[in-house]
Amino acid sequence: MRPRKDAARKDAVIQIRAPAGTKDMLSRAAHLRGQKLSEFVLDSARRQAEETILDQRIFFLDADAHEKFLDLLDARTSRPKNFARVWPISPSGSADVRW
Repeated sequence: MRPRKDAARKDAVIQIRAPAGTKDMLSRAAHLRGQKLSEFVLDSARRQAEETILDQRIFFLDADAHEKFLDLLDARTSRPKNFARVWPISPSGSADVRW
């Protein structure tokens, strides 16, 4: 039988200490998901790490690129075709979207 493509070799060790109450809560949540405690903690930490990395909003631009970026942000765009079908309600909650 061939190994699964997504099966990564698990040779790194992560050790953490936690209060008993926190461990109990994590164990309960892992049980509710049908996971081992270590699987649950690792999966939760990995998702949080991905979110943190993807949430980075700091980037550096030279003066010209910064001006172009600001122009793009300030540019008014037209409403895409079929917009109402995809987004029938405006972010404010009103169904009447005016562009």
